[in-house]
Amino acid sequence: MPNYQNYVFVVDTLGQPLSPTHPARARKLLKKGLAAVFRTYPFTIILKKTVENPGNEPSRIKLDPGASVTGIALVNQSRDTVIWAAELTHRGDRIRAKLTARRVVRRHRRCRKTRYRQARFNNRKRQEGWLAPSLKHRVETTLTWVNRLISSRPITDISMELVRFDTQKLPNPEISGVEYQQGVLFGYELREYLLTKWQHQCAYCGGQNIPLEIEHIQPKSQGGFDRVSNLGIACHKCNQKKGSQPVEQFLLPKPEILKRCSVQAQAPLKNAAAVNSTRWALFNRLKPTGLPIEIGTGGLTKYNRTVQGLPKTHWLDAADCVGKSTHPPVDNQNSPAITNYLFWAR
Repeated sequence: MPNYQNYVFVVDTLGQPLSPTHPARARKLLKKGLAAVFRTYPFTIILKKTVENPGNEPSRIKLDPGASVTGIALVNQSRDTVIWAAELTHRGDRIRAKLTARRVVRRHRRCRKTRYRQARFNNRKRQEGWLAPSLKHRVETTLTWVNRLISSRPITDISMELVRFDTQKLPNPEISGVEYQQGVLFGYELREYLLTKWQHQCAYCGGQNIPLEIEHIQPKSQGGFDRVSNLGIACHKCNQKKGSQPVEQFLLPKPEILKRCSVQAQAPLKNAAAVNSTRWALFNRLKPTGLPIEIGTGGLTKYNRTVQGLPKTHWLDAADCVGKSTHPPVDNQNSPAITNYLFWAR
């Protein structure tokens, strides 16, 4: 893919956002003294004149929130082209490490200076919607960049991946409607859930970085069902070797693996609620912008990426895969170069 640069944002003397321009044209304006640098991140120039009735084209901000990296893209909806893209690197791990160090110091101090000090464990209450600082950081930094883009370019819509996978699209007999249970995204939502639940490794041999298949732990021929609690992820070799055997018979020589599989199959996905709550917090913080917000799931993102044959990158997921607004596919041949950002939320 060609290594194109991000377009440069432009405002007039009144601070009115105008259509972004190519970096070469921006350099000419700066060299001739017709414009000056207004902002460094994202790079914005200010014209030394006022523009009346600018014919701005509609643009959409697209977000692919992630645990460590969030993909951000700005798409021109009239031309279906990406005019600006970035990958926002979060500091969640470093925030957690610093809080851990602070906690150690605090607890050591409490062991030494306990006179008249109230017990800390039973006089604290967290507010509703509380997020850990490392998770709150993701929301704040992403929102900061959304506000920067809104102030730099007329925005009409926002698209974001709201949940990692839609649990309502997983096989559940309590949900009625065959089309809802087994729609186009059925396999993608289910597979994404199982890969996350089983940590992207074979349930029987622990193999990683190999093609994995959805496997019935208790075979359907032996009375098994299609509930998520009876589904696992296995490599092709283990899947074929197990065949229609009951899992107890197949793993008879390996009781430790049998016990682990039984427990993990029945356990819910622990991190799903935390990950989804972070994205819901971002969604609720985006509502006050007043812009229409299109939402999608991780399964829909993966489906769009597979259909379009795109590589797995955060900014491409944001630009071409998030939501239903990517059909027909965005012209990623004119996509700008990816830029990594690592800043405080301001």
